[in-house]
Amino acid sequence: MKLRKIQIIALLFVAATSTVYVSCGGDKKNAGGMAAMGAGAGNQVLPYPVKVVSNQTAVLQKDYPATIKGEEDIEIRPMVEGFIKTINVDEGSVVKKGQVLFTLDAPQYKQNVLNAEAAINTAKAQVDNAVMDVNKITPLVEKGIVSKYQLESAQYALQTRRAALNQAQTALAIANTNLSYTVITSPVNGIVGSIPYRLGSLVNSATTLTTVANTSNVYVYFSLNEKQLLDFLKNTPGATQSEKIRNSEPVTLLLADGTEYTQKGKIETINGIVNTATGAANFRANFPNTQGILRSGSTGSIRISTTVENAIVIPQKATFEIQGQTFVFVVQKDNKVKQVTIKVTPLADGQSFIVNSGLNVNDKIVINGIQNLKEGMEIKPQL
Repeated sequence: MKLRKIQIIALLFVAATSTVYVSCGGDKKNAGGMAAMGAGAGNQVLPYPVKVVSNQTAVLQKDYPATIKGEEDIEIRPMVEGFIKTINVDEGSVVKKGQVLFTLDAPQYKQNVLNAEAAINTAKAQVDNAVMDVNKITPLVEKGIVSKYQLESAQYALQTRRAALNQAQTALAIANTNLSYTVITSPVNGIVGSIPYRLGSLVNSATTLTTVANTSNVYVYFSLNEKQLLDFLKNTPGATQSEKIRNSEPVTLLLADGTEYTQKGKIETINGIVNTATGAANFRANFPNTQGILRSGSTGSIRISTTVENAIVIPQKATFEIQGQTFVFVVQKDNKVKQVTIKVTPLADGQSFIVNSGLNVNDKIVINGIQNLKEGMEIKPQL
């Protein structure tokens, strides 16, 4: 009985071992089959979309920070010292040339006018007396009653009195001019800036009462570094800088909220000296401001557009970067791909590049699925 139990246990052990062996063998067979399938799939030539490179016209756009100034942006300062008597405008007012902005209380200038007028009256009386002396002595000299010396002396006295009259008249003109300075007017048509001083404030020629900005046209200032300046001058037609400025394309102003200003501007000047501190040259563009949207002191960006003829344009998704260099996969005649280094300039659409070097017209590049490609891999090009 005991021997039979031992035989049964032995038979069960053998059966279990056989089952495990069959199971393992089956797994090996399946794994081998899958490996064989994988190997077969790896040799399969897959289709990839490609693009034939060609020439086309493209527009490059670059943005530069800019500052807006009025065509005339004038600080209003008093010419004479005095207390502010009246403020005739408010901040932000639109004013005309010659319109009164402020008046000053300075009674000494009125007094100077009165004194100059009195001095003129005195001088006139002295001139009249001197004329009488000359008229009285002249016939006496002719008759030999008095010497010629007395007549000459009277004539010199008349000249002195007339010179004194001229001085008095000049003093009156100066006094009237100083008095006129107590009425401060706008030198241009424009918009009034902030007014920091109020009635009764003592002001003088060092005091800025306000500013008046003529913004019917505005100047927009921006800078280009040396390389950008050279690119601009090389790519703009013209034999001289003046011709290049005249031939430059209109520029666009981007406002502080990112929107485009409705009217185009024109570059007018390029500073002849590169700033050694910043390495940049200053540009000035002129924009019309008929609607009064642009204000002096505000900021924005200038967008310069450059038309490039016969440019090679490719989608950005067809490129990849390694250590700062840009690459594409070019399809060779045997349909194998080759990794090629290119130099590019991004276009404003954010989806395309202009190729500066590395590709030629009629080259065929892979435009999708490049993450799965390797150097020398064979593909099925799909146009």
